[in-house]
Amino acid sequence: MGAHVLEANSSGNLTPAVHEAGTVLPGYLLVILSVLMVTLVVVIVAGNALVIMAFIVDKTLRNQSNYFFLNLAISDFLVGAFCIPVYIPYNLTGRWMLGRGLCKVWLVMDYLLCSASVFNIVLISYDRFLSVTRAVKYRAQRNMTRRAVAKMVAVWVLAFLLYGPAIIFWETIVGQSIVPANECFAEFYFTWYFLLSASTFEFFSPFVSVAFFNLSIYLNIHRRNKNRAACVEDDTKTQKHSKTHKDGGGWSVFFVKTRKVSSSEPTAISAVIEDDEALSPSSIEDPNNSQIFMQRKKLSPCRKDSRLFQPSASCVAPGRRTQGSRLSRDKKIAKSLAIIVCIFGICWAPYTLLMIIRAACSGKCVENYWYEMTFWLLWLNSAINPFLYPLCHTSFRRAFSKILCPKRQSVQPQIETQSC
Repeated sequence: MGAHVLEANSSGNLTPAVHEAGTVLPGYLLVILSVLMVTLVVVIVAGNALVIMAFIVDKTLRNQSNYFFLNLAISDFLVGAFCIPVYIPYNLTGRWMLGRGLCKVWLVMDYLLCSASVFNIVLISYDRFLSVTRAVKYRAQRNMTRRAVAKMVAVWVLAFLLYGPAIIFWETIVGQSIVPANECFAEFYFTWYFLLSASTFEFFSPFVSVAFFNLSIYLNIHRRNKNRAACVEDDTKTQKHSKTHKDGGGWSVFFVKTRKVSSSEPTAISAVIEDDEALSPSSIEDPNNSQIFMQRKKLSPCRKDSRLFQPSASCVAPGRRTQGSRLSRDKKIAKSLAIIVCIFGICWAPYTLLMIIRAACSGKCVENYWYEMTFWLLWLNSAINPFLYPLCHTSFRRAFSKILCPKRQSVQPQIETQSC
């Protein structure tokens, strides 16, 4: 969402490239600004286009969680392909020369795409939250693309309803327009109570939601690591106890849950390769999810709670790690999740707060260049998202390699894991 109001200087001319005294910025500075703007457009378009092309090239990426990455890439791609290029001439010349009709279209698209980007980030965080806290149910439903498409459509509808009708009909309802002919900004630009209400849905609520989902993911994984450590310790004691009884008198059945880490699972769960949830009947019946091992073992007559089924894969030999390595892994997970929340807050909080303050004081208490910096920071988020979300998946990187370096692709299958 760009800055849609340009301050007037002392001579009455409208231009963003002015000093306080009203003098035009030097030509070299305008060149530098132009290069930076064009570079940002190239990064946004290239990064998000790569994500979109990955879905075309690699069909294995087409599952529920990755569709949300696609939705995010589409919204960010359009920000770089349409919103910023249209705004650059306006920013450099200080005059809107494309007419009132295209101004409305640009405003609707700008607000729509930025809001959709935010809602997609919330949807991705929620999807990660479900994949960790309800892993069994999530894996059973992750290939239901119809439900994923419904959520994607809901994001766009909600994003449009937040600002679209106000941009289109505000002038009709109020009865007059406050936008000069050579400028382009929303009619509600100085209506602070509307902006405060809209910002609650566009930033404050999404920020709290993203922080909650990612914090819950970390706490869940940390709890499971502690449970696994206790389980492994108990299993070690059981094995030592069984070695003292070499003569067998009974058969014990062990169900060992095996799991192939799928590229479709979100990044947060990748740090926990083996789940510690109890085996459900459906997972036991599925030959792909479990293997049966029979071991002759003497059952102690004094042991009343001899168990037939071992409840967790985490109690078996694979995945044993020291407490130090688990703590190190938890720190890495917390760090990556904190980065997601912090970048979202850093990119959106300044713009949102200055927008409300500026509207409350009718633009007199916030200098224009500060406002310009905040919304360019907001657009910068569309350039960061491809690197923060899809590009940190091994499955996506493999698809990108197919696009960029097809000759270097290995024929051998690789274990699909996620690195961040």
